[in-house]
Amino acid sequence: MHELIALAVPPTLAVVRGIRPDDLDAPTPCRDWTVRQLVDHLLEWGPALVAAAGKEEVTPVPVSGADPADLEPHFAALEEAWSEPSAWEGATRLGGPMELPAPMIGGMVLAEVVVHGWDLAVATGQRPTWPDTLLAPVHEEVAKTAEQGREMGVYGPAVAVPDDAPLLDRILGLTGRGPITRPS
Repeated sequence: MHELIALAVPPTLAVVRGIRPDDLDAPTPCRDWTVRQLVDHLLEWGPALVAAAGKEEVTPVPVSGADPADLEPHFAALEEAWSEPSAWEGATRLGGPMELPAPMIGGMVLAEVVVHGWDLAVATGQRPTWPDTLLAPVHEEVAKTAEQGREMGVYGPAVAVPDDAPLLDRILGLTGRGPITRPS
């Protein structure tokens, strides 16, 4: 699994690099967040996600008004940290004292990169693609935790997507994003 983060990050970084200043107030498919608020969210949780790979605990610190360019070092650190095989072993923490299985947190990291990358793409009219070799395990991970995500308010109600729909659409449906839209 440790090699998957290197497949997840580049398409999302390409989206980040395509964000223009006039995109920052655009709505995203992620709750009621704008592009700016989603960038802030990613940077708020970024240090905790990186620390979790090293079995360290870092409490998320709210971020406000961040520059999308600040996501470049965030994604570089995330990729480096979760590319280590040891990141996926044992248990770790995610911004709190409760230990969770490291593979579960790693799966959440992969989903966060892909789903929020898609959110930013939709909001800014971009069209990223991730390989099915990444999307298949991300779908599996999201499917395992989707109900828990809904209970925690992280995901909305599931959106019905045909079983033969593209993997990305099925992932998005599990997270409550819909109707599935594609940027032009």
